[in-house]
Amino acid sequence: MDRRKQLGAWGESLAADHLQANGYDIVARNWRCQQGEIDLVARRDGDYIFVEVKTRRGRRMGTPEEALTPYKAKKLLKLGALYLAEQELDVGWQIDLVAVELDKAGKLLRCEHIPNAVLGW
Repeated sequence: MDRRKQLGAWGESLAADHLQANGYDIVARNWRCQQGEIDLVARRDGDYIFVEVKTRRGRRMGTPEEALTPYKAKKLLKLGALYLAEQELDVGWQIDLVAVELDKAGKLLRCEHIPNAVLGW
């Protein structure tokens, strides 16, 4: 596994731990279908939360929030609907972002959960 994938996998594990510590149940990790992948599927109070995790070391490539582009947001909306259809669920749902940021040396600067990150797309 290359360094970029290792960093992403580490960020996803950190995000899952963070969400669990804040009352979310992790239903699935790296759910895939032909159209793409959802990093984390969580549940809280009966609603489903589809979580995109963006991990960045330094700001050379921008902030984690900047990596959630309009294209990616639209794709996540489609994937969330596909997941619910596949599972035959009729529940409330949203798409959140967990932004994980490290300094250049690899020290964790923040792990921030941003609910409803795709509103307004």
